[in-house]
Amino acid sequence: MQNNSRSAACQLAALVVGLMLDVSTASANPAAAADEIQHQIRRGETLYSIAAEQLALPGDWAALQKLNQIRHPRRLQPGSHLRIPLAWMRQTPSQAEVVFVQGLCWVRRSGQATAEAAVAGTVVRGSDSVRTEPGASMTLRFADGSRVLVVPGTEFVVERLALYGQAATPGTRLRLTAGKLETQVATRPGKTTRFEIQTPAVNLGVRGTEFRTHIDPADGSTRFEVLAGRVAGTAPAGTLTLDAGFGAVARPGMALTAPQPLLGAPDLSAVPSLLDRVPLRLAWPPLAGATAFRAQVFAAESADRLLLDGVFTAPAARWIDLPDGRYTLRVRALDGQSLEGLNASAGFTLKARPEPPFTRQPAPQAKVYGELAQFAWVRSSVATAYRLQVATQADFKAPVFDRADIVATEAQLPLAPGLYHWRVATIAAGQDQGPFSDAQPFEQRAVPVSPTPEPPALDDAGLVFRWKAPEAGQKVQFQVASDAAFAQIVLDQLTDGPQGLLPAPAPGPYFLRVRTVDADGFKGNFGAAQQIDVPPPPPNWWLLLPFGLILLML
Repeated sequence: MQNNSRSAACQLAALVVGLMLDVSTASANPAAAADEIQHQIRRGETLYSIAAEQLALPGDWAALQKLNQIRHPRRLQPGSHLRIPLAWMRQTPSQAEVVFVQGLCWVRRSGQATAEAAVAGTVVRGSDSVRTEPGASMTLRFADGSRVLVVPGTEFVVERLALYGQAATPGTRLRLTAGKLETQVATRPGKTTRFEIQTPAVNLGVRGTEFRTHIDPADGSTRFEVLAGRVAGTAPAGTLTLDAGFGAVARPGMALTAPQPLLGAPDLSAVPSLLDRVPLRLAWPPLAGATAFRAQVFAAESADRLLLDGVFTAPAARWIDLPDGRYTLRVRALDGQSLEGLNASAGFTLKARPEPPFTRQPAPQAKVYGELAQFAWVRSSVATAYRLQVATQADFKAPVFDRADIVATEAQLPLAPGLYHWRVATIAAGQDQGPFSDAQPFEQRAVPVSPTPEPPALDDAGLVFRWKAPEAGQKVQFQVASDAAFAQIVLDQLTDGPQGLLPAPAPGPYFLRVRTVDADGFKGNFGAAQQIDVPPPPPNWWLLLPFGLILLML
């Protein structure tokens, strides 16, 4: 009775699995069931020996014979394929391992109400649930070497994780309910791997394939893109097989869209190999047909270690922070259906620490007067020294000053007049030098030379002072005082002409000094003061003439 029930169940299973698509082997019938394997018959095998090796109940060889319509159980054709439903096969529980975690990720065991935080080394078994928080990611490695990259904000259930039959054929089924999975199914020459991903809109079966699966939270549709191998999708309204370089969209209850060629990889040749600033900004040229870009940052030479992930409408990625180190940038374009295209990768190194100090002086575009330039910056809490560079060119290829042993937060340097650039870097313990500050341009100028006035002259207009006309943009400040200390200033004027005037001066001594004022308002030094004495007017003897005449007439 028990055997009859089992046989009936086997026959029912055969009918059910016949509705699903199988791509477990390259030569398999594309209409074969997803819940079965294709066993390639070897020389000398019989239906009885295969049943003894593969089936949980070897006595079910008759059901296997009926499913495959075999007339002679002892005479099988070597090289042909035998359909074996997974439900009939010997099963050994398998497991996956978390090999990388970034941020907060969770694993909830079957039958448990609460989840545990995942760490590297956490074991995931059949019926477990996995969830990544926004900004978090993880990588799972399966027994056959297949890997799944779980991006931020993803949830899925491990519905099946087992080894089937004597050959220990891996069988994995993930039910994705939210987010995105990037899957690499291991290729096993001569052996079969069963790997499936189910979503509310489509079931995907693969073998030796690299592909991506993403559920759109807006409408529940599933987008999947094939990068290598082939993916078979089964939906209630039909089936579809995608080759590498194509993608498709599945909407719940609707037919799959026709295969769409994926957009090409963006050009990352201009991405710098060294970055020395945070926040990060990585840019690339626009790509025809792209509506957005997905950018990811991985640890160098490790596609398992996803550190940053984001979608950007412009051809540039921005992130707030990342530790110093070596990384790989991966970028792909999204088309009008939000299908993600082919990947482009570029390596880069981030060296942004210790951060450069804030500069104080000279300010950008400042004009520094004199023979000495004074440089100053803000103290860094991690600095053991600072490196100061001054150059005549913005590329600093030939600096006129370069010292890395400055312990103070200021330095003074003699410079000839000219245009310069300066920058400073922090040096931490262990001679760990960080990036330079942004270069600041400035101009070193000689102190304006005060003009030499000519000897003052007294004429009918008053006391006139003359000097050589100033250069274009310059002015001359002249002061006239009644004392040599210039405490009693009687005239203080600014002019761009070659002379000044003190009208109607009173008799007495006067002192004159002048200086040049540059166009930016910088005032040079006063030159030596000159003195002039304004004499009293001569006596008015003609007023006494009438009195003299009177005396003569007496």
